[in-house]
Amino acid sequence: MIVVLKQNAPAAKVEELIGNLQNRGLKTNYSQGEHTTIIGLIGDTSQVNPDDLQALDIVETVKRVSEPYKLANRKFHADDTVVQVGDGAFGGGHFSVIAGPCSVETEEQVTEAARRVKAAGASFLRGGAFKPRTSPYAFRGLKAEGIELLLEAKKETGLPIVSELTSLENIDLFADVDIIQVGARNMQNFDMLAELGRCNKPILLKRGLSATLQELLMSAEYILSGGNSQVILCERGIRTFETATRNTLDLSAIPMLKQMTHLPVIVDPSHATGISSLVEPLAKAAVAAGADGLIIEVHPHPEKALCDGAQSLTPDQFDHVMDSVKKLCELEGKQL
Repeated sequence: MIVVLKQNAPAAKVEELIGNLQNRGLKTNYSQGEHTTIIGLIGDTSQVNPDDLQALDIVETVKRVSEPYKLANRKFHADDTVVQVGDGAFGGGHFSVIAGPCSVETEEQVTEAARRVKAAGASFLRGGAFKPRTSPYAFRGLKAEGIELLLEAKKETGLPIVSELTSLENIDLFADVDIIQVGARNMQNFDMLAELGRCNKPILLKRGLSATLQELLMSAEYILSGGNSQVILCERGIRTFETATRNTLDLSAIPMLKQMTHLPVIVDPSHATGISSLVEPLAKAAVAAGADGLIIEVHPHPEKALCDGAQSLTPDQFDHVMDSVKKLCELEGKQL
């Protein structure tokens, strides 16, 4: 249930109303937007009579919300959430690009990638230290050493870093990671999501391989309900019957999510198809569809990559992609 307040409602009366609702065992989410102020009610609202609330002189209207996700729901929070780290931001007209290698391999590799993606206009450096791989024989990351190499690259370039957490056992190693990524395979690792809800750090939540949009938002709800409001959603392609590409990028998810939630939505065109030549057209399509950012894999030498070389761009290719993205962001009124 949401309670929409009248403009210029006295603060004392608003506080009294919130107190009364909380005394009835309800959690309240107060959201003051540019044009609308909302009190979201979370819990068993079956005993709350909307007419009683509607009769209050500070209340404009009362609506019941049928969707199971509440805190992630745009009805509870009309204005876009903006997640900002350093000079980069996602949401509310802000657009940022995260770029770097799929996995951290050597100091030279990650540092060169960091220099080049920063020069091209990326605001964040990505790199996997812990890699969840389908095959137990594939390269599974440098683990703690990989985090250290990312931090060295951050020290040299100033780029905030993004890396994937695959197990809560390693969470202490992520104390200096700027944005923690939850991969597609962990989207419904609810113990992990609940723990990340208690940390004061942005979370990049990737859509699961076959997850619906509601399931993605319910996973985000776990993080939000723990008190962490800094959630970035990522569309990275879903599994369909098509075999020409690694996954199928669901471009319709971008405008749909923008209607369903206030959280920023970014796109991963690298994992979406697994083919480097398709990264640029899909990145451009994502900007046009309303995305708030991109996460792109860039490797100094993709042919030598230990992980996902086929979908990784060279630094020169990334330069070209960023030129196109910058032009489109200007056309779409996005602040890159």
